[in-house]
Amino acid sequence: MTPFRSTCRVAAISLGAFLLASAAHAQDEPFRPEVGTFPPLEMAHSYRGELTFVDHPNRRGSLRVQGEGMFFRNDPHPFALLPYGVVRYHGAPADLRDIPLGTVLHVRAFLPPEPEISAVPVLPVDNKSKDANHNRGAGIFPAENHVLLLEDEPSHCRREGLVWNLKEVDLNNHAGTIVARRGPKDGQAGEAGEETLTFDAATRIWLGRELLGVEDLVANGLWPASGKKSLDGQAVLLGITWKPTPDGVFTRFHISDIWLDDAAIERAARRQTETHKAFIRSRWMPAWVDAVEYGKFGRATVTATLFGGMDDSLLADFQKNVGVHMNPVENTLKHTHGAYGPSHMASRGTLVDVAKTDGEAPLGSSGVQIRFETDLIVEGIRPGRVVRVRPANWPQVQVPREEYLGDGSPEDRFPTPDIFPKY
Repeated sequence: MTPFRSTCRVAAISLGAFLLASAAHAQDEPFRPEVGTFPPLEMAHSYRGELTFVDHPNRRGSLRVQGEGMFFRNDPHPFALLPYGVVRYHGAPADLRDIPLGTVLHVRAFLPPEPEISAVPVLPVDNKSKDANHNRGAGIFPAENHVLLLEDEPSHCRREGLVWNLKEVDLNNHAGTIVARRGPKDGQAGEAGEETLTFDAATRIWLGRELLGVEDLVANGLWPASGKKSLDGQAVLLGITWKPTPDGVFTRFHISDIWLDDAAIERAARRQTETHKAFIRSRWMPAWVDAVEYGKFGRATVTATLFGGMDDSLLADFQKNVGVHMNPVENTLKHTHGAYGPSHMASRGTLVDVAKTDGEAPLGSSGVQIRFETDLIVEGIRPGRVVRVRPANWPQVQVPREEYLGDGSPEDRFPTPDIFPKY
């Protein structure tokens, strides 16, 4: 076995041992990931909330986190995606820019790995247990604001093997409420209680290839024109958002989409997958550097692990003897080293080996490790640093100015009002 493949196997074995050891720990124990390792999902803190703000070039945003109190009173809480953080939308890979504001998302997050360079506020480690007062309750400002997994409701349900069972609809003028319960797809009793959710005439209802509205279900006699009707536990997937609720109800979520069958959600997943594939091909595959073997006159061989959350067809483009470009990036995955975009100063070379780790890769890792030879390695391609890699058959395009750093000044990373034109 070559040292390269042996490294992959040892990493997988070490990860398995670590997961077994960590299984005894409570999920909510404070846990700070180490730089250069993929943290176990089991050690993440879980919460959910409404997406209220997105800064997609810097892979950060804000969530109104659900707590014990009045949801509408909760201030938006900043979060940042880890470099290897995975985003899922409609059961498919996604970027933050793909998710509409108002979407309710499930979060698995950690303390900042490097607090001194955190892109969002660093909070006391016990912040999730503090009461925010003013009828907001505890848990709405967790210090675990560096996200490993961010997923919408259908993505969460598909990953966990859950469905929503619709109990009853109450309809008036194409709007109303649905009583539903989320539980295991196999029909066994779940822990979640029944929820009452709102819907309206804008709610999208998907059946196979068709996009329906509430009026279509009424016309077909499936829902009443007015009043209540039992839905007999019909199993569906729901897209969930939040909007201000009348009648003095402080926390009630809203249904944006209903997928009535597997064919409908599979079509939504395929559309989102194609969107994400095009995005990654234009921005390059993120990875981090495991090792660098330096040669003479700028030559080097770089070993790197490609990040996960990607469609398999993207990983398949990394083949032995394929030419690639590699460029250093910041932890936000913004390109550095070059005033004209990622290709300006990228190291160029050839893949000399591609290997898959034994066993299941941890979330955030693709399990694919590459070796890349270049005759001119650039500063920033060092062990533990994050890079992006472009196979030769991917398009070579110029990314928009906000997605690369140029000279790397703080103003580039977090723009000030001075970026706006003077009129």
